[in-house]
Amino acid sequence: MFSKWWHYALALLLGLGVVGTALGGLAAALIYPNLPSIESLRDYKPKIPLRIYSRDGALLAEYGEERRAFLPIEQIPQAMKQAIIAAEDERFYEHGGVDTLGVLRAAGANIVSGGASQGASTITMQVARNFFLTRERTLTRKISEALLAIKIEHNLSKDKILELYINQIYLGQRAYGFEAAARTYFGKGLKDLSLAETAMLAGLPKGPSLYNPVVNPRRATARQHYVLGRMKTLKFINDASYQAALKEKLVIRREKRVVDVPADYAAEMVRQTLVQQFGEEALYSTGFKVVTTIKRRHQEAANQALWQGVLDYDQRHGYRGPEKSFNLPKDAEERAKVIEQSLKGVEPVNALLPAMVISAHPTTVKALLATGREIEITSSGLKFVAGWLGDKAKSGKRIAHGALIRIQQNKDKSWKIIQLPEVEAALVAIDPDSGAITALVGGFDYNRNKFNHANQAWRQPGSSFKPFVYSAALEKGYTPASIIDDAPLSLTADEAGGTAWEPQNYDGGYSGPVRMRTALTKSLNLVSIRILQGIGPYYARDYIRRFGFDPSRHPPYLTMALGAGSVTPLQLAGAYSVFANSGYRVSPYLIDKVYDGHGKLIMQSRPQTVTSGAPRVLDPRNAFLMTSMMQDVVRRGTAARVGQLGRSDLAGKTGTTNDQRDGWFAGFSPDLTAVAWIGFDQPKSLGSGETGAQAALPIWMNFMSRALSGVPQKGFRIPSGIASAKIDPATGHAIPDEAEGITEYFYQENMPSQADNDSPVIEETPLEGFAI
Repeated sequence: MFSKWWHYALALLLGLGVVGTALGGLAAALIYPNLPSIESLRDYKPKIPLRIYSRDGALLAEYGEERRAFLPIEQIPQAMKQAIIAAEDERFYEHGGVDTLGVLRAAGANIVSGGASQGASTITMQVARNFFLTRERTLTRKISEALLAIKIEHNLSKDKILELYINQIYLGQRAYGFEAAARTYFGKGLKDLSLAETAMLAGLPKGPSLYNPVVNPRRATARQHYVLGRMKTLKFINDASYQAALKEKLVIRREKRVVDVPADYAAEMVRQTLVQQFGEEALYSTGFKVVTTIKRRHQEAANQALWQGVLDYDQRHGYRGPEKSFNLPKDAEERAKVIEQSLKGVEPVNALLPAMVISAHPTTVKALLATGREIEITSSGLKFVAGWLGDKAKSGKRIAHGALIRIQQNKDKSWKIIQLPEVEAALVAIDPDSGAITALVGGFDYNRNKFNHANQAWRQPGSSFKPFVYSAALEKGYTPASIIDDAPLSLTADEAGGTAWEPQNYDGGYSGPVRMRTALTKSLNLVSIRILQGIGPYYARDYIRRFGFDPSRHPPYLTMALGAGSVTPLQLAGAYSVFANSGYRVSPYLIDKVYDGHGKLIMQSRPQTVTSGAPRVLDPRNAFLMTSMMQDVVRRGTAARVGQLGRSDLAGKTGTTNDQRDGWFAGFSPDLTAVAWIGFDQPKSLGSGETGAQAALPIWMNFMSRALSGVPQKGFRIPSGIASAKIDPATGHAIPDEAEGITEYFYQENMPSQADNDSPVIEETPLEGFAI
């Protein structure tokens, strides 16, 4: 009886098999003709983002919907290919697109486990799905996937199929393809990955979200161990390599940015230029590559200098309080949810991390980070906020349970409470011989404030503008030894440009008759006004055009002597470069080369440099004398702190505007010009004592110390036509060589003689006779 039923069952199964085969064949016959063409696979054109690089190959920015970097199969490391095959399709080089043995093995495993524990999609089937099909779970889609996989196998080589898979698949964090994933998760290319890192990436295709090492490190590690085990079983690696990979501690990049060095403001300037040139349609998906003039070391130095300078300024002006305060539930589970949700939308700003206070005492504050990690801040880490802790803190001005604060980790791994600065700053550096921009930072944080203060902020330059007035005076016959009276002045509204004005020196005092060199060294306002009065404001306004300034932004009034016009930091850097390069006008530029997606050079800058066509706009003797006077500024004047750098080849000028609304320092070496600015977006006082020397100069010094580290000193060349003479520092008169005095430089034709001593060199010029 049992035998009879067994025969019936076998017949039924055979019948169903025949029917199933017939239906499958019918389905294939109906579906196969409608399968998409695979020509797009033959001519694979992945969406490659626009990438912007420094001149030395560091990635500065990437623009595009997908992070992707195409690698031909020949450049993909063998370990990566083996890891993928071990994890996804061990019989890849044996089957014809659909792995029948794999299907049976997966079906058996699923029956035993009682669920879908294993899939049966081959690499080729995944290529078919990724390029042509949806991820819907229907029988029609599955049959289409299998048939398309077979079609692909009949038309493409195995290596080509694997190449498509490796470059196309999505692997989380907006990364498409394994090369992009390597840079996203580990900050380096496939060729530089260790075996452990390679196995971690190979585990991602099964579930980019489920096995993401940033979001789910435990699951990602378990998957990595599985991949390593499969590689060992398939004899791709030996036991020693397997054990070493298991023990290796991986460092996962958790930052959203994937660049080598942040240069957001410079990159945005490049992007805007390319959009105007090529349009947006193809710019973000066809693999444009831009090489800029940025130097990685300079950009890193500029970033660090500006961030530190802004934070130091902010620390000098006290804590303003927590960013927000939340009423946290008493229930631990509910509290954790509220904290997680509250911190979710609060982004880190540079290294300033958001944290939620869970307990606060005068000596200890405990807080939770967005990752759920609890940290403790003690001792010096609370110094900045001491007045906001404990019973002595004023009501409503207290760091307490539920406060949202910012913290920063110190070099010794301890933490301190800090705050987001309100002040902004900019720093730009250029090569004075070519105009190439080697570093540019347009603000404290681009994501927080996209306004580029380096090239968009028109601000009063203050005393940093004086060198251009003094340069004009040299062309009118003044010399560094000219004597001008540092005495009180009263100007009418017409003379001052609208309002009666009694200008003063910064310290409120007067020095009496002083040499022009001394006046610039000490930044004496009254002397500068008298110099401008002597040469005429209209002449000065026309004269500054040669430095690249727009005369319309510098009204021809005596206030121009104190920098009452407007400039940008980038424009000022270009102007100071005329002094640095001995009199040539170079135009700052940022883009060096542009390549299309095929690597073809489609645009290249051809700047006019000192050695190739830059126009001479200034007598080299003038440039030398101005540089010599600005060297005194950094040796014994308002920027004497520059001496801490231990270099003799630096020159520059501080700048502070009325009521300390803007702080500047502009300076240079023979091979590098840099300008630092600090101020508020809505102009207001930086505070008492916050001069250019106090607020901006430290940023410049920090940058130059890093940028010039290891660079040999190089003196400024003395041009022909310059002569020197010994003078009396009190009168500016020439004296015998054996007499006690100082050496001064002059134009050859302006050399004073001892016979001139009965006549004044240049005294105060009356105010009358100048049209204002």
